Amino acid sequence: MSLITVTSPHAHGPASTQRVMRDVVLGTLPGVAALTWFFGWGTLVNLAIAIAVALACEALVLKARGKPLAFYLGDLSALVTAVLLACALPPAAPWWLVVVATSFAIVFGKQLYGGLGMNPFNPAMLGYALALVSFPVEMTTWNLPRDVAGNVLPLAETLAHKFGSGAVLDGYTGATPLDAFRQFHDQPERLAALPFMHGAFAGAGWEWVNIAFLAGGLFLLARRVITWHIPVAFLSALALVSGMAWVVDDARFASPLFHLLSGGTMLGAFFIATDPVSAATSRTGRLVFAAGIGVLVWVIRSFGGYPDAIAFSVLLMNLAAPTIDYYTQPRTYGHARRGGGIGGQKK
Repeated sequence: MSLITVTSPHAHGPASTQRVMRDVVLGTLPGVAALTWFFGWGTLVNLAIAIAVALACEALVLKARGKPLAFYLGDLSALVTAVLLACALPPAAPWWLVVVATSFAIVFGKQLYGGLGMNPFNPAMLGYALALVSFPVEMTTWNLPRDVAGNVLPLAETLAHKFGSGAVLDGYTGATPLDAFRQFHDQPERLAALPFMHGAFAGAGWEWVNIAFLAGGLFLLARRVITWHIPVAFLSALALVSGMAWVVDDARFASPLFHLLSGGTMLGAFFIATDPVSAATSRTGRLVFAAGIGVLVWVIRSFGGYPDAIAFSVLLMNLAAPTIDYYTQPRTYGHARRGGGIGGQKK
């Protein structure tokens, strides 16, 4: 009898890999709805392209490796990678950029290492980082939110831009609040004059997008798909370091609310950093791992050359995850604590 050998993550009973992945996709729906409402149809087009490319690339590599397609495609992990990457990419991104980022995420970020459970890096963030480094102009061109543009780019013009010249976007795109703050933090008058900076906390539209992903993250917590350790440690560390810097110099550094509700913070905290394969696994390790991401996000946003920092921060801490797990292993049941006897009892 031929058996299919699979790697972690392992699950029993109703908590199958397919159910977990399905819940993750369902958890992104509020964020997808908010992105579409405030920034137009581009996110939905990104989703369609990314899902098609991810499934096609996954099927081709599995076929080349002689693996059963139905079994491995049925775990929905390629679908999750596509959805998370599509949510992170700008709605204005051209079609070929979505194809490049998604195919790299699946082939080089996941299948090259052996598939689900063997990848040391988060595949979606690997694809995002490649696109950001290789095509910085396209990756930093975002649609203006509905509150600023008055309305969003119609679907027909969105498709024309994605599959055509892109000239129709001249009046609909601009810098993000994170990018604007990074460039003009020492020019408060110019910063205040930018229309998209007039949101309640983090720029028009962005606070609601992050609140929507927060709602999806709470759904994952309620479904026990993730634990509280990584999101809480990530957001607490980001709030702490940004708060201390803001108190020292509020003209140069953004407030904690700005950091928490801008960019991909909530998407990163609940959907990216919690990847069970590439994150630390011990309870203490998860706290250290996520706190490191939070600190790196603030450092890169405040001093780096890129406006957002979720992808780079997650990938850097993915590198550190095995070492963190090594030094935070819990005591094996029945073994002595240091200086004690069996079960921790002193002799």
